[in-house]
Amino acid sequence: MAMAVEGAGAGVVVSEPEVVSIPPTPRGMSTPEGTATPPAAAGRGAATPARRVVEGLRGYLEEVGHLTRLNPQDAWLPITESRSGNARYAAFHTLNAGLGFQALLLPLAFPALGWSWGIISLTVAYFWQLYTLWILVKLHEAVPGRRYNRYVELAQAAFGEKLGMWLSLFPTIYLSAGSATALILVGGETMKLFYQIVCGPICSPSPISTIEWYLVFTSLAIVLSQLPNLNSIAGVSLIGGTTAITYCTMSWVLSVSQPRPPTVSYEPQAYTSFGSSLFSTLNALGIIAFAFRGHNLALEIQATMPSTFKHPAHVPMWRGAKVAYALIAMCLFPVPQGGMLTALYAFHSHDIPRGLLAATFLLVVFNCLSSFQIYSMPVFDSFEAAYTGRTNRPCSVWVRSGFRVFYGFLSLFISVALPFLSSLAGLLGGLTLPVTFAYPCFMWICIKKPERFSSGWYLNWGLGLLGTAFSLALCVGGVWSIISSGMKFKFFKPPS
Repeated sequence: MAMAVEGAGAGVVVSEPEVVSIPPTPRGMSTPEGTATPPAAAGRGAATPARRVVEGLRGYLEEVGHLTRLNPQDAWLPITESRSGNARYAAFHTLNAGLGFQALLLPLAFPALGWSWGIISLTVAYFWQLYTLWILVKLHEAVPGRRYNRYVELAQAAFGEKLGMWLSLFPTIYLSAGSATALILVGGETMKLFYQIVCGPICSPSPISTIEWYLVFTSLAIVLSQLPNLNSIAGVSLIGGTTAITYCTMSWVLSVSQPRPPTVSYEPQAYTSFGSSLFSTLNALGIIAFAFRGHNLALEIQATMPSTFKHPAHVPMWRGAKVAYALIAMCLFPVPQGGMLTALYAFHSHDIPRGLLAATFLLVVFNCLSSFQIYSMPVFDSFEAAYTGRTNRPCSVWVRSGFRVFYGFLSLFISVALPFLSSLAGLLGGLTLPVTFAYPCFMWICIKKPERFSSGWYLNWGLGLLGTAFSLALCVGGVWSIISSGMKFKFFKPPS
């Protein structure tokens, strides 16, 4: 709905009260801004019909809220270009972002923790991160008339521009760009296993190298990345979430349906010293923390939805997130019983029908391709934000495509240079843990300002400080695990 009133040189423009986003307006651009006409201005020479229109307009504004500025740059960027999202899209994106190959690393955590403490730790982490996700959904529109469309924006609003950037930039960059690199590693190696299973001994005389499989996976990911914005990949996210649910279920079902190999023990690992036990436990907790991902994308997903004061975006977002995390719980908790694909291939490749095993690996490839899209979208958004900020015009199709091709092959280069990246799950889980478990609690305190010494104040301070302490401890445990295992960092030497 749009209304225009002219009288005594005063003008009022009203548009649908879409709430504002934080990034600054590009240089030279004026934003459609409206402010209700003061009574004095309305009365100077204004005709009676115009005054009645102004009074009616004032009542409308009181009903829906107040006018806000619209940032035209948001209409040019891939995250906020389309505002047609809904609860279904939120469920698809959240499921695709929250469930992936990290879940298959959970069996590595249980030898150090044991079954009881492992399940307890997984349960606590699940409900903890579900609470912090709820915080992020609520804080997206915490200030009337504003929308925090990106995690870094919310951190800057809560902690200050410089401190918020310093605290959130590295972990969010890793969770986007680092995840894309890890997905190339996992996806390429899984494609190689799929090829070996399907082809069998026929292909062994001239096998395709691992780097070539990385290139094949990256090329497919770049083709998919040409979809323009976050809403346009809703179907891709649906495929990614569906394949993740399927292969997580198949991996543990196929594993437990087979007899236990004689060389495998399900008993907790014994350690010779207290230090070894402590650091191994910390590393295991880091792997569990690493399994919960996607909080760095929650605000971006919510930004794709229309929002007014009568119909805020947090309602459909939370509805979709609840469905997604119910499905994630159904997949994560059984996986520790034996969900690692490498173990499935190593111990049961001769017991399980080849077609079923190949189908499981193919589902992992589809999921990695889908996850690559949603985790890369914030990087695409940053590239285009820098471009539009300098040029004050949207990216052309060729510029947008060029950014995405460049990013895809840059990720491929990093994958070849750092092939051991996926082996650092414990350390990386510790480094990125505050994004999921700590920062949202501090953001709630800084923005909502709960009453001192109230239950909410104690809860968020306690969880925030505990999450920060865990982050430091898990980083130490991850470093110790790397040293004790004698891991060798072979740069530019991916497995053959």
